[in-house]
Amino acid sequence: MANIKSAEKRNRQRIRRRARNVAVLSKTRTFVKRVVVAIADPKAEPTVALAIAIKLLDKAAQKGAIKAKKASRTISRLTKRVNAAVAAAASAK
Repeated sequence: MANIKSAEKRNRQRIRRRARNVAVLSKTRTFVKRVVVAIADPKAEPTVALAIAIKLLDKAAQKGAIKAKKASRTISRLTKRVNAAVAAAASAK
């Protein structure tokens, strides 16, 4: 444990920041999983889930919870999967 006042303050800040980042990451992962589930489910709307996930990923990157390139990469991969699923569903009809 820190003995210096400024180090104690930095420790408190670190704990608060980490708690915030963990919450943001957890929420982001949950919505990314919802997109994956929506892709697998023929009745679900993956495009709606994707829009929500994109918004959360961009927000997480903006706040610094994840790196911008990771957010961009995840959005790109999810979008490709959703577009493929939508195209497959359209050709199946």
